[in-house]
Amino acid sequence: MDKLDITFKAILEKSNNKGGWTYVIWPGSTAYFKTKGLVKIAGTVNNEPFKSSFMALGDGRHKLSIKRDLRKKIKKDVGDVILIHLLERLA
Repeated sequence: MDKLDITFKAILEKSNNKGGWTYVIWPGSTAYFKTKGLVKIAGTVNNEPFKSSFMALGDGRHKLSIKRDLRKKIKKDVGDVILIHLLERLA
């Protein structure tokens, strides 16, 4: 596990596919993590703790899914801006 201290704002987006995920994109993720693969992380979204994974999009970016229960806690939905603070890269 690697400690992180990265904060960024992102807009919640939703896939157009049936049952599609709600997620954010961090354009600098591939360069920062030095991988185009899956990256497991822990941190906070609007000060609420969470664990998730950045999933490669294949274009030099990753998407980070934001689950419904977390969106309800922070009272945010598609189109809203959220503040993400990455604290740890998990194994």
